[in-house]
Amino acid sequence: MGGVNTGASTAERAPKQDRSRATRQRLLEAAVACLAEHGWSGSTVAVVAERAGVSRGAAQHHFPTREDLFTAAVEYVAEERSTALRALFPQGAADDRRAVVSALVDLYTGPLFRAALHLWVAASKEDQLRPRVTELEARVGRETHRIAVDLLGADESHPGTRETVQGLLDMARGLGLANLLTDDRARRERVVEQWAALLDETLG
Repeated sequence: MGGVNTGASTAERAPKQDRSRATRQRLLEAAVACLAEHGWSGSTVAVVAERAGVSRGAAQHHFPTREDLFTAAVEYVAEERSTALRALFPQGAADDRRAVVSALVDLYTGPLFRAALHLWVAASKEDQLRPRVTELEARVGRETHRIAVDLLGADESHPGTRETVQGLLDMARGLGLANLLTDDRARRERVVEQWAALLDETLG
C-alpha cells in the first residue's frame, strides 16, 4: 500500500511543479514589464504580483526580496533574448552580417534594455542591489559577446577582432539609449548598414 501512496503523491507533485514554474514565469515577465514602464520606484513586489495575477504571498514565496525578483527577471528575459537571437541563425555564423548586426541592435531597443537600464540606475544608488546587478551585467555581457563572435564568424585570435566585436555591442547599446527618448529608426538603419560594411572589411 505504501508504494501506491508514493505513486499518487508523485503524480500529484508534477502538476504542482508545473503550476509553480508557470507562476514564477508570470512573475518574472510582469516584473520586467513593470520595470520598463514604471521604473524602480514604481515597481514593488505588490504591483508585480497584481500584474501577474498572483498573491503577494505567492510572489514572496518565489522571490523573498524585491532585489531577488528584479535581478532574476532581467536575467530571465536576457536568457530568453539570447535564445531567440541564436534561433534566428540556427546554423551558426551567418552569411549576411548586416542581418546579424541588425538583430544585435534589436537586443538593445526593446523592453528588456529599458528594464535593465532602470535596474542599473537603481543599483547605482542601492548598495544591496549593486553587486547583484554588476554580476548579472557581466554575465549577460559575456554571453552576448560570445553569440556575436559566433554569428559574425569572427576569429578572435586576430589582433583587434575582440575589440571590434565589443565596439559593435557598445554601439548597439548607445543606439538603445538614443531610442529611449525618440524613435530614431531611420538613423539606426544607416548606422547598421555602415557597421555591417565595416565588419565585412575588418573581419574578412
